[in-house]
Amino acid sequence: MAAAQRLSVVDEIFLRTHRGLGTPIALQGLWRTADRVDPELLRQVHAALRVGPLGRRVIRPSVPGARRSWRGNTRAYRLEFTDGTIATRDLLEWADEQGANLDPEYGPGWRLSTAALDDGGSIVSLTCSHALADGRALVLAVDDALGGPCLVTSSAQAMRSPDTGSGMRSTLSTDGAISTPATNSAAPEANYSDTIRMVAGTPGRSSTSEPMTPTALEATSAAPEANRCDGNDQPASTAGEADRSGARVNASLRRETPGPASDWSDARRQWSIVVRGTFRALRHGIPERPGRSIREHGLSTRERGSITGRGVYSVPTLSVVLRCPAADWEAAAVAQRGTANSLFIALIAKMLWASGFPGETIDASLPVDTRDEPRVDNDLAMTEITIERSDTPAAIREKARIAYERRMSSPGGMPEELLQVIPDRWAYALSRGAGERDILCSNIGTLPDSLLTLGPHRCTGVAARAIHPGLTADRLPRTRLSGYLCRIADNYTLAVVSLAPAHIDTPETLRTLAHETATALGLPITLW
Repeated sequence: MAAAQRLSVVDEIFLRTHRGLGTPIALQGLWRTADRVDPELLRQVHAALRVGPLGRRVIRPSVPGARRSWRGNTRAYRLEFTDGTIATRDLLEWADEQGANLDPEYGPGWRLSTAALDDGGSIVSLTCSHALADGRALVLAVDDALGGPCLVTSSAQAMRSPDTGSGMRSTLSTDGAISTPATNSAAPEANYSDTIRMVAGTPGRSSTSEPMTPTALEATSAAPEANRCDGNDQPASTAGEADRSGARVNASLRRETPGPASDWSDARRQWSIVVRGTFRALRHGIPERPGRSIREHGLSTRERGSITGRGVYSVPTLSVVLRCPAADWEAAAVAQRGTANSLFIALIAKMLWASGFPGETIDASLPVDTRDEPRVDNDLAMTEITIERSDTPAAIREKARIAYERRMSSPGGMPEELLQVIPDRWAYALSRGAGERDILCSNIGTLPDSLLTLGPHRCTGVAARAIHPGLTADRLPRTRLSGYLCRIADNYTLAVVSLAPAHIDTPETLRTLAHETATALGLPITLW
């Protein structure tokens, strides 16, 4: 029997957000087309996604301490067609609504939807739980559904018996699609949190002390392979380069679900790592618990007052999508002795200061893609830099270059596997706020050319970002602004998501802030 693929620590962090343990987050790819998209074409894409790498769900182990595993699952929400047309200015508000009721354990973890725009085009959204994929993985999954060469489905995948049962009370159509939305009901907490290790600090590298494991609030960056940089401050490989290389995907996602024997073996392995690792760490003394990276850190009086005593009220998130010719973006970076990546980081930081952020420094979290081959999973680590008001893109470039050589890790050398064998709520308490900083800058990299069109339909814009469905004040992260940069063809696209309602309270405020800050940096942007 082939070995089953187990969930990683990062997978588990995002899975817990579906149970109210952490900031809710989903990843989203958006396509704007010049004309109306053929519904039959989208049905074909939907069918391909159902049997692709996103078509899986979480299975709990039978033995405490063993890690949860993935099982192939063809159940999916129906392809959603919004009635009528929506105004172009409202398309991001529409897109925000597409993240509801995603749950890779008790329901479908992804949704494909579309709407007609009043400019004669269409908007297409693919939204998935962050437990299923990070930003680059979402790109790879879409490329696979569109017939691109990034992923190659093995015969083992094609021959697996699909799981069409998920324990949900919902109507299943003859094509396996969910016709009524599943409720995101909280399940009883498992006795243990069962996960595989996270990709953290590489042995021999310096690491910064963190809560038990890093988590990203974004799509992952196109950062260096493992610890390798290109000599600047940004990745040596991207999704687009993986596409051009024709690299094969690890096709283990559809392997058989583990039985009791393999669960016992996995539990023994996990407990062995935890006991030995904890003993080694405690020989150096009990590690200090790091300062909690939660929203109250650095809150203004107005922000703190808006949260106190109102922990369950809904917090709207605001978004803007910017587009800039790649030649202009890179020319502006060179003129300031930076790179496209350091200019991106500088832009997000300056936007936060311009919004009224009072601190003299801003801490930025930078996701790092750790793949050695294109896989649809959460294959990422986190690093960080501290930005001062006087920092130029050149200074940020040097700081980022150094930061990419290290990773955030657990305090005192405690094994990350500890989070795999303790109850979910304990694991959440230990890892809460890990990886969160004042801003998040996720450089997704170059997208494959397959995303430039949907069949015969030319795409006028492609963007990737994270959204936060059902966010409430008591689950606000420390992060106030998140940026997601990608390049496709001759354009850079930047999606900015605001989690600072006290300072950025309307979409118009965010758009003005983005335009003025980008102009000051020499970037001729246009808004979606």
